[in-house]
Amino acid sequence: MSNPATPPRSLAEALRARDDASLAVLLRARPDLITPVPTDLTQLATRAGTRASVLRALERLDRFALQTAEALAVAGDPAPYQELLGLMAGDGGDPAVAGALPRAVTALRDQALVWGDDDRLRLVRTAREVLAPSPQHPSPTGLGPTVREATSGMSPGRIQEIVATAGLPSTHDSVSAVDALTKLFGHRRKMAKLLAAAPAESREVLTRLLWGPPYGQITPEPAAHLRWLLDRGLLLPTAPGTVVLPREVALHLREGRAHREPQPAPPAVEPAAAHRPQVVDATAAGQAYTALATVEELLKDWDEGGPAVLRAGGLSVRDLKRTAVALDVSEPIAAFWVELAYAAGLLASDGEADERYAATPAYDEWLDRPPAERWAQLAEAWLTATRTAGLVGGRDAKERALSALGPGLDRSAAPEVRHRVLTLLAGLPEGTAPAADSVLARLRWERPLRGPQQQDDLRGRLARWTLSEAELLGVTGRGALSAHGRALLGAPPAPASPAAAESAGPGDKLPVHHHHPAPAPTPAPLSPPEQAVAAAAAGRLLAPLLPEPLDHVLLQADLTAVAPGPLRRPLADALGVLADVESKGGATVYRFTPASVRRALDAGQTAADLHAFLVGHSRTPVPQPLSYLIDDVARRHGHLRVGAASAYVRCDDDTVLNEIMADKRASGLRLRRLAPTVLATQADPAALLEGLRAMGFAPAAESAEGDVLITRAHAHRTPPRTAPEPVPDGPPSPDSTLLAAAIRAIRAGDLAATTPRKSTGTPVKGGELPRTSPAETLATMQAAVLTGDTVWIGYVNAEGTATQRVIAPIRVEGGFVTAYDHTADEVRTYPLHRVTGVAELADE
Repeated sequence: MSNPATPPRSLAEALRARDDASLAVLLRARPDLITPVPTDLTQLATRAGTRASVLRALERLDRFALQTAEALAVAGDPAPYQELLGLMAGDGGDPAVAGALPRAVTALRDQALVWGDDDRLRLVRTAREVLAPSPQHPSPTGLGPTVREATSGMSPGRIQEIVATAGLPSTHDSVSAVDALTKLFGHRRKMAKLLAAAPAESREVLTRLLWGPPYGQITPEPAAHLRWLLDRGLLLPTAPGTVVLPREVALHLREGRAHREPQPAPPAVEPAAAHRPQVVDATAAGQAYTALATVEELLKDWDEGGPAVLRAGGLSVRDLKRTAVALDVSEPIAAFWVELAYAAGLLASDGEADERYAATPAYDEWLDRPPAERWAQLAEAWLTATRTAGLVGGRDAKERALSALGPGLDRSAAPEVRHRVLTLLAGLPEGTAPAADSVLARLRWERPLRGPQQQDDLRGRLARWTLSEAELLGVTGRGALSAHGRALLGAPPAPASPAAAESAGPGDKLPVHHHHPAPAPTPAPLSPPEQAVAAAAAGRLLAPLLPEPLDHVLLQADLTAVAPGPLRRPLADALGVLADVESKGGATVYRFTPASVRRALDAGQTAADLHAFLVGHSRTPVPQPLSYLIDDVARRHGHLRVGAASAYVRCDDDTVLNEIMADKRASGLRLRRLAPTVLATQADPAALLEGLRAMGFAPAAESAEGDVLITRAHAHRTPPRTAPEPVPDGPPSPDSTLLAAAIRAIRAGDLAATTPRKSTGTPVKGGELPRTSPAETLATMQAAVLTGDTVWIGYVNAEGTATQRVIAPIRVEGGFVTAYDHTADEVRTYPLHRVTGVAELADE
């Protein structure tokens, strides 16, 4: 074990000096490091330095922590804290940067991106390679190579010429010449004197290259002002026709700063408008009810089997347009409702040969639940889903169209972004709506874009979609987070509203307060059980705000009925058969037509049943025109009978059949008379029914026994389906139990790998298993049982995997050793023939 007073010589030693709490912070921030659990701390350090893991960790840094890492990449290796502070705050200092820098260094240390004491800070090698300047990968700082790096291929004679022109004494070798030039460029007073003599055009060239990129092009015969810079090493050639501004020169011109604009504090989320909390909650509740009605309408429209599934999966563009028209919304919003129903497990493909989308059995269970619980299920599914409806209509990486319910819509960052956006809204005073641009600015500070991500700001698009979808779903109202939305998030109570918000009316603009709070720790999304509890709590808060279902309508003389609010389900279902929905909104308008009345009669109702239904559920008298309409349709309903011949029509009144035969529209049905009261056709009964109804008749289908067939909509359901599982963004964050077990195993493995051993007579190189003969192994084990000593063994399991273990033998018999395994922290039994060797541990 290393002496705690001795500075660590490697990342592994630095990790070995950490306590369990510090290791837990690392493994929670970088869960990929324990997938699978490393055998010891050396393997953990190796894994923490791999390129994939380092890139993932860098992507999760906030802007200031990333700027700190970028500054360390252009500092010396190792770099004292004061050098890093100079690069971040500049020669003049910056109190805000100085105050925030310790937090950034701690964050980098916690994630094992930086190790070493404050006087010897080291950025892990892979991170330095990623962030350090190079012609292929320019540094985000805009700095170029050092003088030493830029002159590595330059001839000694040319270096001596530059040193002499810069006013320095000549040296006996190139190394000391480069050192002298580096010291000159780092000396503020001498550099100021040198640059004061520069022509104005030369200083202008330096200004253009100052903040990057530091490379420029020159001709074979450069102009005088460029020659002046080249002669003094203020520009150095890197390739034919290319020059670079050395890092030391740029830092002098920047007054020591690595970044043009250090951002030590996150931008504040600015308020855009304030509303009374009651108004926000009521608005959100109204929209929540509309969301429930929309999902019901969608699935009712697909009740007998929805659109066909494309061969590649998903909805066709035509079917999405039809759905948008049926829901009276735009296509992107229709895609959102379709994807939401799918994420909640209410919608799926039926898996038949002619595959179609339909409601699942879970939809019927969902319909039977109270409205608030139904909303909570939708909201929970939305918050945790990785499927992203906003991508519908776009293209994937292979330029294939992305369709609703199709593949390619999962974005693993979506749940985290939704949670974070709502958390930012929860941090505002109650009833306050944020400015969308300030939310996006905050998210960009928390996860700055790097490399290819700069071309595709997915997190920004996800944030915009979150704001609009939260409003559609009723999580927010008028842009502000509602009380039930806050409960869905599991957030604490809202901060007290400022006095200005108390008197602000809806839409009033709030004064903008420019302040830069210290970044609060970002709460992690809830675990599935915690999220279920939070969703249930949100539903309980929403329940009193939802309108009570009504048991009545208002009938009007123009053959319409007005439902002044939501109707109870039996009433809504019955009225939906008897009338057509004409308009929706706060009040729903239904229109009675001959076709709708006939639909009710086809479903088995009689005229008397319909009259009784209207009288029992109308707060106004039944208008005479509506009574006449029902009686007129009922009088003609079933007068004609259609059966199977292929199909036939029979009617006791032969004049009606004569009228049908004389009608030119009947020619397509190819009817012929079999008897004065019977017509026959080769068309099937369904086509004959449809044709006669199109001619204005009201035929009824009959069975083989001559009874009227009652037709009801057939509810098509898929087999039981589970909701789609979210696609995780890498390994899940480990819980406390897993962390404790992993740390215990790593510590035990490290003990096995680092504990001194007594000599066995055969030297054991680092990483190799001990080797002893079977007789020696047996004798050492038996001795350890008698003395209670702990020994070190090499062991090869049944799969051929070799490991080192530290064990305390308890019993040796029958070719097996039973021992307490310090590596696994449990008692285990090992076959002796799989033990490669054994060594006693050295006395401490």
